[in-house]
Amino acid sequence: MGHIHERIDFAVAVFVVEHGRVLLCLHRQLGKWLPLGGHVELDEDPEQAAIREVREESGLEIELWGERPPTTGPGTRALIAPRFMDIHRIHETHQHVGLIYWARPRGGRLTLASGEHQELRWCTPEELETLQPPLDPPIRWYARKALEEVEGISPGPVAGTSASTAS
Repeated sequence: MGHIHERIDFAVAVFVVEHGRVLLCLHRQLGKWLPLGGHVELDEDPEQAAIREVREESGLEIELWGERPPTTGPGTRALIAPRFMDIHRIHETHQHVGLIYWARPRGGRLTLASGEHQELRWCTPEELETLQPPLDPPIRWYARKALEEVEGISPGPVAGTSASTAS
């Protein structure tokens, strides 16, 4: 789906983690490694968008990682909060509010959405440092943080940083 608003949209980014690896896609149009994700559509909440985008882009069914508060009641449905949020410029006059989730696969079969991506790859922490084209630093940080929090994998120092500034 295209942009809902001309100046700003909400988008989800999902770092799917399994067996000490994180799933990334090489985006066909942008030519860079990214998590799965996309726009939150008008008829869905962010959780639904995250689940839909991962299914459309990878064939996987996922479970979002996090806690759902016990506050659901008539007229209210509690949502799993994104682990992080950011705002990033898409072009000079348009921005995205990024809702950044961690997830685990729960089914489906990994399938490339060739219209959107050139490649899907499960990456170890070491491979995050050697991907070509290189990962943008924020994507590398989020990927390492997802591995650390979901799998308990200590990321160690990031290339080009000292151990005291790696976390």
